[in-house]
Amino acid sequence: MKFVIGLEPGTRKTAWGVVVPDLPGCFSAGGTIDEAVENAREAIALFCEVLAEDGKDIPVPSPLAQHQANPAYKGWVWAVVDAPVERYFGPAEKINITVPGRILDRIDAFAKEHNESRSGFLVRAATEAMVRK
Repeated sequence: MKFVIGLEPGTRKTAWGVVVPDLPGCFSAGGTIDEAVENAREAIALFCEVLAEDGKDIPVPSPLAQHQANPAYKGWVWAVVDAPVERYFGPAEKINITVPGRILDRIDAFAKEHNESRSGFLVRAATEAMVRK
């Protein structure tokens, strides 16, 4: 699953700080930007593991622009990381669904354009729709 992370630039005396704005309380750091990004993946996985153990869902992500507009993050660097958290929320189940061909073509094109799988896109879209209700 993909997550937006904010990276606060480090200095000679401080490490790069990392926050995951869509997972309040999830943060990390690293001596270099590469190390900070890798540590963010680990922090996200651990955070989501605890969410799953507590029976909670992953919060629906906010648009990157919303985080970038937050004055608390002025001057920060933004990245998207892929963290393997799906396993914490139960095993994947294969299903059969019926979708009109033209819609399926649009789903596949959208997913490809956004570097997602068809399944990943459908799960994300369904999760977002259920949260809005």
